[in-house]
Amino acid sequence: MIVSFLRPLLGEVPSNLVMRNQRNGRPLAHDLIGAFDSKTRRIGLLRHESFPEGSAMVIAPTSAVHTFFMRFPIDVAFVTRDGRVVKTYAALAPWRIAAAFRAHAVVELPAGTLSRCDTIPGDTLIIEERRQGVLVDGEQV
Repeated sequence: MIVSFLRPLLGEVPSNLVMRNQRNGRPLAHDLIGAFDSKTRRIGLLRHESFPEGSAMVIAPTSAVHTFFMRFPIDVAFVTRDGRVVKTYAALAPWRIAAAFRAHAVVELPAGTLSRCDTIPGDTLIIEERRQGVLVDGEQV
């Protein structure tokens, strides 16, 4: 049985979670938004005016996303059920489509996050309880 890295986001999401790159320990986001039903997956970030640093939207199940009608670029990481990154797109501009056929989920992040956190294909993302004193983009969370 494959254990999904998304398990902490299912049900009521605790506010003390962080998404981290397991290889280097760097936190990617501390404000996690799950999009697991049809309506939420369709809407995604379309109604957002901006996407603050430290945020991530996780869309599952899906292996493709679009940025039609979005107002800002985003970083995109396509991941398998166990959180392994199979493909990334840095600063995907509005009006684009991106896909990765081996992916089970997509993690959308503010543009620049993947580079800043040194996250590349082959890395594994984990979602865990926040440890005391963790810094995300220079702020203690």
